[in-house]
Amino acid sequence: MSSPTLTISTPSGTVRATAGERQGDAVVFELSGAMRGPVHVTGTHHPHQWDQFTAVRACLGPIDAVQDCAPDDALPRFRNSRSGYRGSVTLYQDNVEGPQEMTSPLQSAAGYPPAPRSAATLTAALRACAEAVTLRADLAAILDASRARETPGLLRFFDESASRDEAEAARYEAEAQAAQRARRAAVAAWWTVAGWAVRSPHPVLLLLLADVPESLAHRVAMAQWWGPYCLDQAERERERVRRTRAEAASLRAQRRGRPQPSAGVRGAVA
Repeated sequence: MSSPTLTISTPSGTVRATAGERQGDAVVFELSGAMRGPVHVTGTHHPHQWDQFTAVRACLGPIDAVQDCAPDDALPRFRNSRSGYRGSVTLYQDNVEGPQEMTSPLQSAAGYPPAPRSAATLTAALRACAEAVTLRADLAAILDASRARETPGLLRFFDESASRDEAEAARYEAEAQAAQRARRAAVAAWWTVAGWAVRSPHPVLLLLLADVPESLAHRVAMAQWWGPYCLDQAERERERVRRTRAEAASLRAQRRGRPQPSAGVRGAVA
């Protein structure tokens, strides 16, 4: 395990971060030097594979900002400043691009973004604390404890998300069927009007046959586009449901002590 005290060079000066004892799935660092206040570091799921707990998140404040909101007076602040800051950095591995970093919006307790120099300092402190936890000998225990803590909420989210996506898929499928019926009706009407126009030409009939807004030809064209579009969207929703169900099954298996391969990359279906 690395030293419990880190020395971090930042644009605002040297920041020191002293690690406290691990508490379950978290390590809290106390900042001193150019900054003062706590940084909370915990394990979390991969941003694109929610059934895989392989990432580490550092939050400004004494608690996990994703789970709760720390009071303003508990937030880290710069030396000789009264303004605390919120924000987080998540470190994770990408199978193709290697180590990655995801930063949530940094802002003061009053809701204002920090100046570029301050933002760089806050990010450097968060990154250093998160990296220190990734090097700890007890990282696996931190990630396991994080999985146990987050799994119930994730399973509820997966169930709600899958139900919502299934309903959306059914809606798109109904829209596709309606578009098919509308296309058939518009085509039949077009041929009927075409017969009238042959027998008794009239400008109004010609407008109905032309490809202009609100015409029969336009209705045919729109239905021909809308039906396949809805079917494509329905399949995308079905794929989201399949992926969500697979992630939920993977998490349940891990909770029972039978890990499964990753359910895939979340967000692969747009």
